Amino acid sequence: MHDRYGNDIFAHDPHPARPTSTPYPARIGEVVEDVESGWVGAITRIEKSGGIHLVELEDRHGVRRSFPLGAGFWVDGHPVTLTLPAAKPSQPIAPKRTASGSIAVNHTRPRVAIPSRILVEGRHDAELIQRVWGADLALEGVVVELLEGVDNLGAHLRAHQPGPHRRIGVLVDHYLPGSKETRLVNQALEGLNGREYVLVCGHPYIDVWHAIKPERVGLRKWPTIPRGVDVKVGTLQALGLAHHTQADIARGWQAILKRVRTYQDLTPELVGRVEELIDFVLADRYGA
Repeated sequence: MHDRYGNDIFAHDPHPARPTSTPYPARIGEVVEDVESGWVGAITRIEKSGGIHLVELEDRHGVRRSFPLGAGFWVDGHPVTLTLPAAKPSQPIAPKRTASGSIAVNHTRPRVAIPSRILVEGRHDAELIQRVWGADLALEGVVVELLEGVDNLGAHLRAHQPGPHRRIGVLVDHYLPGSKETRLVNQALEGLNGREYVLVCGHPYIDVWHAIKPERVGLRKWPTIPRGVDVKVGTLQALGLAHHTQADIARGWQAILKRVRTYQDLTPELVGRVEELIDFVLADRYGA
């Protein structure tokens, strides 16, 4: 007689084992079903309340309900145990940088001024350098001094008495072969003791204003100023700004200066020379 059940009485169990629930990260936007209530919705948030984690589900009508995180859910017809999603690996934080592009050093006080100096022709040169390189110079203790005109360079150099531990860097406007400025620099350096501890660098612009990229003030290029017209007056006139008094010029310069954010807003002809001067006056400290 054929035994339709065979020898194994459990081979055709009318009540097979329930499928195993597997861990499943509760990700925002994932659609899940709460088995007990039949509620189906997308995960909108996970919160902790009363010592347990709750998962909030929003159904297709926008109604939201919260359920304890854990077993008792289905995803795509499979039982799951909702778990906290894995924490995203922290992204490395890019180091903050100063306006000059160097890495910012936090929680430091300005260093006591060193004997070495950087000399510039006027206040606008100093303010522009301060805006871009001020943090770096303060950290190193480098002071920027005003010449109030390159014709005063000789007197400043003799007063500073440059030497191995007192280097002097000088930034000069319109420093070109044959220019008046170049002639005055040569006169100041002639016969100077410690000449090898002085570095003069310059840019080709009549005024440091034009070392700022013209795009920063809405121009394609800086205007050509007619001979006999002050470059500052002519520049402000081209920008449509008041230019009749010294106060007008001061306000106009501040408006231009505010447009400078980093060294990238300056021309390479200025950036390179300032960086060269900083390296020079710090050479004693860093053994260059």
